[in-house]
Amino acid sequence: MDNFIYEYKTKVIFGNGSAKNNLANELEKYGKNIMVAHGGGSIKANGIYQEVIDILNKAGKTVIDFSGIMSNPTYAKVQDGAKLAKEKNVDFILAVGGGSVIDCCKIICAQACSDEDIWTMEFEKGQLPAKMLPMGAIVTASGTGAEMNCGAVITNEEKNIKTGVLGATPVFAILELDYTKTVPYKQVISGAFDTLSHALETYLGTSGTNHVSDDVALAIMKNTVNNIRVILKDPNNMEARANLMWDSAMAENGILKIGRKTDFQVHQIEHQLGAYTDCNHGQGLAVIQPVYCCHIVNDAINKFTKFAKEVFNEDSANKGVDAFFEFVKECGLPTKMNELDSKKEITPELLKQVANSCNIIKTNPRELTHEEIYDILLECM
Repeated sequence: MDNFIYEYKTKVIFGNGSAKNNLANELEKYGKNIMVAHGGGSIKANGIYQEVIDILNKAGKTVIDFSGIMSNPTYAKVQDGAKLAKEKNVDFILAVGGGSVIDCCKIICAQACSDEDIWTMEFEKGQLPAKMLPMGAIVTASGTGAEMNCGAVITNEEKNIKTGVLGATPVFAILELDYTKTVPYKQVISGAFDTLSHALETYLGTSGTNHVSDDVALAIMKNTVNNIRVILKDPNNMEARANLMWDSAMAENGILKIGRKTDFQVHQIEHQLGAYTDCNHGQGLAVIQPVYCCHIVNDAINKFTKFAKEVFNEDSANKGVDAFFEFVKECGLPTKMNELDSKKEITPELLKQVANSCNIIKTNPRELTHEEIYDILLECM
């Protein structure tokens, strides 16, 4: 196990009535001007937005609305939010939504406190701003675990890059079970697949064969698979939705990743696929990850054997990978590129650009080349 220091900054408030009973108290210590950031309008249609606004008004806060955050948040949207935050002297940003809204807000918090371009600071100078606006999150759609850390996935459309950027860590995360009732069934499944992918990619990192977090990751994967199957039969099962919400948080609160190396090559591939196509993240993972596993199964045979037994009750590594692929189909998720919603036609030429622009991970079972990534993508067509 590698050396580590673990300190957790996010207060988690979980359960029915979490927002109504706790939001005002959590905001007492912050200033008057609250930016409420959200997505495409669904929280206004389903009443969540008004419930949050009523709480803020009753608490004497001034609300600054920032809407229209897209499913793959862009760097341009970050800049729009930072500009508004500066103009309105925002004291606190409240993200109400899923991972995309929360990720966008993390980087807005950083950019709003700096006159220097955050992308340039982080990727050219290796620096982070000394100060960031505080933020909190009300999670309405789980899966990404974005509420649990400072990492954000942002698409820079000018550069055709979708990648991780570091920003603010939410000081609190309200995991409101009632709000998950508003999330469409298919979105619940694709989000839960992202959770499964997070745990699997952590598990496959090159950190020995008996790491304590391996057993925790396997438990999260097993629980995620079991509860997805409950949702497939009973989409309104709130116990299953609650379990999936906490699985999502557990996969990204740092517990699985401390003291170890991780894989996350599939996420790097999907990020670049998303940069070029704007496809749904969970669905993109569902297409790519089983094929990736076929390529590396023999490089981590012991881990895949244990994965097969613990998660899918199979007796060999290859049977486990086959069961994983069948599970994707069981979920009704895409298994081929042409099943993804894409802003562009997905052609071999486009996939070549995706492959050549991917980050290469060095802590997975076997380091891939850009050529092998291209082969994987072609096999997904």
